[in-house]
Amino acid sequence: MIGLTRLSRHIKKSQLQLTHAVFNISPPVILTCGYLGLVVVGTLLLKLEVATYKTISWLDALFTATSALTVTGLAVLDTGSDFTVFGQMTIALLIQAGGLGFMTFALLTAMSLGKRIGVKHQLLALEALNQTSLSKIWEVAAAVFYFAITIEAVGFVLLTLLWSEEQGFERAAYEAFFYTLSAFNNAGFGLSANSLSRYAGDIPVNLVISALFIIGGLGFVVLSDLWQVRGWKKLQLYSKVMISATIIVNLIAWLLVWLFERQNPATLGHFSLPAQLTAAWFHAVTPRTAGFNTLPIESLTDSTTLLTLLLMFIGGGSLSTTSGIKLSTAIVIFTSTYAFLRRRDEVTLMRRSVPQNIVMKAFVISVISLGMVFAGTLLLSAMEHAPLIDVLFEVVSALGTVGLSRGLTGELSDAGRWLVMLLMFAGRLGPLTFVYVIATPKQRRIKYPGMDIPVG
Repeated sequence: MIGLTRLSRHIKKSQLQLTHAVFNISPPVILTCGYLGLVVVGTLLLKLEVATYKTISWLDALFTATSALTVTGLAVLDTGSDFTVFGQMTIALLIQAGGLGFMTFALLTAMSLGKRIGVKHQLLALEALNQTSLSKIWEVAAAVFYFAITIEAVGFVLLTLLWSEEQGFERAAYEAFFYTLSAFNNAGFGLSANSLSRYAGDIPVNLVISALFIIGGLGFVVLSDLWQVRGWKKLQLYSKVMISATIIVNLIAWLLVWLFERQNPATLGHFSLPAQLTAAWFHAVTPRTAGFNTLPIESLTDSTTLLTLLLMFIGGGSLSTTSGIKLSTAIVIFTSTYAFLRRRDEVTLMRRSVPQNIVMKAFVISVISLGMVFAGTLLLSAMEHAPLIDVLFEVVSALGTVGLSRGLTGELSDAGRWLVMLLMFAGRLGPLTFVYVIATPKQRRIKYPGMDIPVG
């Protein structure tokens, strides 16, 4: 009897240890597994005969599912001609899932079931949603969903009206649905091999599409703030910074693209001035991870190509459908550099002091991203026989989940495709995983004496 009691206690103890081990998994691992699971499901669906007009390889299906879920847009197959309606809708749903984020869907599911999540998983949600208060997690998660549905509905109606006369209502509605999801989630997938090139000078279409991915790139915290406050003076400081910086960066990029390309016969040279300004605007705002193009990327001047690389690296706002190091990170780095050059002891932004841990976080994220760009370029250049600029462009586009390419994607070897998929996956998960590790406080009990190291 005693033996049975001890055995029962041992079994219960083992069960408790197993349960603790299951629920004590590292939050970045949970996020990674969630995205991997969706990639597997998407790959299986795209490999079905009903999804394509021709037989595709497992690698093609995996690459397409990864690109869709990470809202990148790099494609080895033509979405419009190689995939059936079932395949295209699968891609669209993967885009929506990847754009809104795995954590948002997980939180909304928990809310609908009326269940609570543990403190450790709440901390994970704080990092995923870029929040500092546990009480706001549910509010922000719900706002993400409602904003997405509302904005996408408006975009869908506008694009349907714009395309109905040309394509008929049914086809216009179908394309409007696909392009709305792809644009708002900054995915860059299109139903034409030439993306949106046929609308290069179409002002209404350019404005609607660009508005969708700019709004999606601002971040749901900013949109939620605008909805609740509806006044500039009462907005949170972060919202003011993001809106101001987005306007400034877009306007400067617009002017530079037009100046660099206005005499290029392969891009803007053959357009009228209104069409030039329209196409220049679209290319100025699309690199911050939207991925659509109305101009041939491989025909851009070197100046525009370098500018595009910078914009792809920066990306959009936190808690948005974009990736990159994030615009707020770039702002902190810029203001920190300015403060150092002015020999100031603290970093200030809009008459507010930026905490030292935020400054450190911004620099660490940037260094990690630059390291990944270098490593990815080094490896991909060794795998592919392609010009270095094409390889660098592909790496930055994949890591920033942008989707623009100079034509290298379709020519990648199997090894190159695996590397690009890894970069896309890392680019989508990077801010979630790396920031979580960086933000976790780990106090040392041992204090070391200081030292001076000459730098520069």
